Amino acid sequence: MTTDAAADGQETSSLDVSGNRVGSRDSLFVMAKLRLADERGPREVRVRNLSERGLMLELDKVVAIATPVLLELRGLGEIGGKVAWCTQGRIGIALDSPIDPKKARKVAGVSQSANTPFYAKATTER
Repeated sequence: MTTDAAADGQETSSLDVSGNRVGSRDSLFVMAKLRLADERGPREVRVRNLSERGLMLELDKVVAIATPVLLELRGLGEIGGKVAWCTQGRIGIALDSPIDPKKARKVAGVSQSANTPFYAKATTER
């Protein structure tokens, strides 16, 4: 597998012999809610990278491969998947259907509409 780090936080990957990775991953740090198949309620987790078909997150629990999961991620809502791998404090999730990873990067609560007062808008220096 070939992986190149890009300046914008994206990594591009080619398809390896076993077909494990396709496309690019976005390195990021966002909070999400994760519910494992054997748990009643969700737990807060940190998502470390995200692609159209999967993600890696921090989890201090060993989880069996193929365990169904349900995630709630800002900008994407609820998404389902299965555990693809699990190792020291991290797990990989293969998503049930493709997503748009850029939606998870959108800043929450910031509006630049015409109704926003000038003092509440972000400032930019030119």
